[in-house]
Amino acid sequence: MNTQDLERLVTLAMPFGKYKGRLIADLPGHYLNWFAREGFPPGQIGQLLALMQELDHNGLRALLEPLRDAKRTNDFSFPHDRS
Repeated sequence: MNTQDLERLVTLAMPFGKYKGRLIADLPGHYLNWFAREGFPPGQIGQLLALMQELDHNGLRALLEPLRDAKRTNDFSFPHDRS
């Protein structure tokens, strides 16, 4: 996992399925858990879904809020990256 993966969660929309068009960060836990049971798709989308499932499962969705705020202001630098 890296910061770019976390940024993608709040900017990339689900490309297929029941929740097509919804941000990956906004997918419901039961849908993410279904993928965890049945298997994540290959490639980057599967990796991001797995990451989001881990965040959701461990109650860490709130960690994405600063990134959501940064998305609103188009500033994806992290506080420790700022001079």
